[in-house]
This record gives sequence, structure tokens and C-alpha cells, in this order.
Amino acid sequence: MAAHFLSNLPSTTQISKSGFATKHNQSHTTRQAQFLKSSWLIGTKINSSSANFPLRSSYIVSKRRQIAAKVLSSLPTSRPNSAVSNEKAPKWSWRAIKSFAMGELEARKLKHSTTGTEAILMGILVEGTSLAAKFLWANGVTLFKVRDESVKIVGKGDFFFFSPEHPPLTEDAQRVIDWAVDHKLKSGNSGEVTASDLLLGIWSETDSPGHKILAALGFSDEKAKELESLSSEPGSVDD
Repeated sequence: MAAHFLSNLPSTTQISKSGFATKHNQSHTTRQAQFLKSSWLIGTKINSSSANFPLRSSYIVSKRRQIAAKVLSSLPTSRPNSAVSNEKAPKWSWRAIKSFAMGELEARKLKHSTTGTEAILMGILVEGTSLAAKFLWANGVTLFKVRDESVKIVGKGDFFFFSPEHPPLTEDAQRVIDWAVDHKLKSGNSGEVTASDLLLGIWSETDSPGHKILAALGFSDEKAKELESLSSEPGSVDD
């Protein structure tokens, strides 16, 4: 009987594990309650996953800044003989930076040694959240269509060729970047260079692959004017 009674008693290990689990759960609940009571979260809708990881948002912001800094360091934003100094040049929006970075990636996927206007166009569509991207999708210009047209016009690179990490811009792609910067300065708008500026820059390069692809998919001067009007409307946000 004594043996049977002893066998039903919780062991020291079980007690310690149970105590640790209870203490851990209480501590987690306390931290979670403190997080939910934070003044900066008042009126903000959150879910259980965000409550469990209060540092996630700050991590994402930090990561985005790191990516932006890396891309900007490789982004040729002005001509060597441009009258616009680096101090006067407008900043780039996050979506424009990501569009450019995705364009480089698309060029590498196609095994191209350079980043052309067609790659920047694909980058805008891959980013997908900018006003320019939404405008293209709404007018039937999709990533798959642009990619197919790119292969027709530019072709694919050699299968065994490895593109550089940052394929240099073609001459017409460089002019697109310059056009976007100059357009923002001439507009008198103190805002950032956006993906819409990049798209309008691609359309301005009439002999470029990007322009030819857009024209083949139904984009026109009227569409370009409509996009420019939308992007210049008060309250238009495309960061």
C-alpha cells in the first residue's frame, strides 16, 4: 500500500516543471497585459500574434531601412554632368526604392547583364502596392504579360550566365532615372520620387523596350496623363 501511495505522488522533477511552467505563463501574461496597455497602441487593432511579438514592428522598420540604404547606395540617381547636386536631389519613396530593387532582381532572373527599362517596369509590378502598379493592373498591364513581352523584345540571357548582384543600368534606363528626378524637381513638389515618376519616365523613352511593351499592352499618352493627374492630386500618398 505504501508503494502504491508513493507511486501516485508527483516527483520533484514534475513539481519543478509544473512550477516553472506556471511561473513562465504568469510572466508571459503580465508582459502581454503591459504590452496591450501601451499608450501608443490605444485605438490600434492587433491580433494575438502581434501581441506575442511586440518587437516585430520595430524589427520590420529597421529591416526596411537597411534594405533602403543598401539599394540607395547602388542607385544611380543623377548624371555625372547633371546640374542637380546630391543635396538638392529629391529623396526616393520606399515603394520606388523597392520597385527599383525588384527590377534588378527581374533582370537577374532573365539572366541579363544590365537592368533595362523593361526590368524597371517589371519591378514596379512586382512591388505591387504603389499607385503606378495599381494603375497598370487596373488597365490590364500585368506582370505575366510584361514578362512575356520582355522575352519577345529583349530575349533571355544564356542559361549558364550569372548576372551581377546589381546589373548596371542601360542608357535608356539611366535616362528614366534622370527623367524621374528632373520631373519631380520641375513639378515644384517637395515630395519624394515615386514609382509613378519611374513609370512616366519609362513612357517618355519612346525607343526603349519598356515603352514598346507598354504600348503593345494598350498604354497610351492619355493613360500617362491620367496617371500624372492622379499622382499630383492633393492627398495622394505613394510613399
